[in-house]
Amino acid sequence: MQEKNILPQLLKPDIKELIENRQWHALKDALADWYPSDVAELLLDLEKSDRVLLYRAIPRHLAADVFANLEPQHQNALLINLTDQETRQLLADMSPDDRTDLLEELPAEVTRELLDFLSIEDLKEARWLMGYPEESIGRLMTPDYVAVRPEWTIRQALDHIRKNGRDSETINMIYVVDDQGRLLDDLKLRWIILGNPDDKVESVMNRFIVSLSAFDDREEAARKMKLYDLVALPVVDSDGFLLGIVTIDDVLDVAEEEATEDIQKAASVSPLRMSYQSASVFTLYKKRIVWLTSLIFVNLLSSGVIHAYQEILAAVISLAFFIPLLIGTGGNAGSQSATLMIRALVTGEIRLNQWARTVLKEFSVGIFLGLSLGILSSVLGLVRGGAKIGLVVGLTMILIVVAANLIGMTLPFVLARLKLDPAAASSPLVATLVDACGLLIYFTIAIRILGLPA
Repeated sequence: MQEKNILPQLLKPDIKELIENRQWHALKDALADWYPSDVAELLLDLEKSDRVLLYRAIPRHLAADVFANLEPQHQNALLINLTDQETRQLLADMSPDDRTDLLEELPAEVTRELLDFLSIEDLKEARWLMGYPEESIGRLMTPDYVAVRPEWTIRQALDHIRKNGRDSETINMIYVVDDQGRLLDDLKLRWIILGNPDDKVESVMNRFIVSLSAFDDREEAARKMKLYDLVALPVVDSDGFLLGIVTIDDVLDVAEEEATEDIQKAASVSPLRMSYQSASVFTLYKKRIVWLTSLIFVNLLSSGVIHAYQEILAAVISLAFFIPLLIGTGGNAGSQSATLMIRALVTGEIRLNQWARTVLKEFSVGIFLGLSLGILSSVLGLVRGGAKIGLVVGLTMILIVVAANLIGMTLPFVLARLKLDPAAASSPLVATLVDACGLLIYFTIAIRILGLPA
């Protein structure tokens, strides 16, 4: 077996030479033991004219997995250059879940053409899987699994696994169903292997089942796999009938996608749905311009507050020195709180019904942070503007940090309650809202303490 990620780069010149010399049999032998992800990486390193030639030389048992490792835009480009027969064979060899991912990511007209290449059985299966909501477990699951019956002997079960296991997504987990297809248990393969061949399957069952609904969100699969330390999860309908399974490799891909989306949303960037390297300049522009334009209008709140209190600033010019310090610190505190809340909500550490407890905790944290930063800020205010300015700056810092903490905590909760992604409570959005709130607090305190006209 080739060493992952290292040998493909070292052997690339030899692969290029084999392609140029049209040594297809030698090329097929050279790639036979490579990881699909390594072959996909090598494929993208070649000139476009050579990619199809290399792909056609890939052993059949490897081709579908290599294709599944490519991003949608590269899959589409490759499909354009394949013959109808090659496309038909590729789709037939792909696992149902990978095939569903392909069909839902490609342009609609391409998807319709590909559906025509599927066999009647695969077409029925594809339409069934694509009938589930986007981001649901139903789109992610595969109907390729091994199921046994409780009344079978261990010997009968092992014979069945040997006969049907090759076509299964995984045989690490074996599912026990009744004569109508209802899920009774999921067993680790080793429990069956280590059982007495003459005992019945039910003798090793514990009937503790962790399952998913086909309509659950994909993140639920990641949460349950982590919680119960599983490599596969059964998917059942409302009556308990086994529909399919979700495996750890698919869930890891989903977890990476979701984490990437959350990070991008937290920075006020619409999710890319592709790698940065593959995204065009115009795509990156479109993903960022909407949020930046929206934040301009939100920033008008801050400029409006400054305009409303311009006479106060003119009367006590030293107040202007501390505006960047106060609203910058408030924005940072709010972003910290929002980031912690978003992650806690996404991972399930905090539930929506724990809102009151979370408010109390963040209020307490805000008090401690505000007092610490307020004391430091008051000293700076004292040095720059005297005792009263120091008092204004110190009190403002305390209240701004407390308010920022509460805003940063509350916004993700509100979005989650509205069935929206809490990650949309981005750091720039929170900081902009805190800016306006902080300026109002600052000028209100300044008027009271300095005795200025409102």
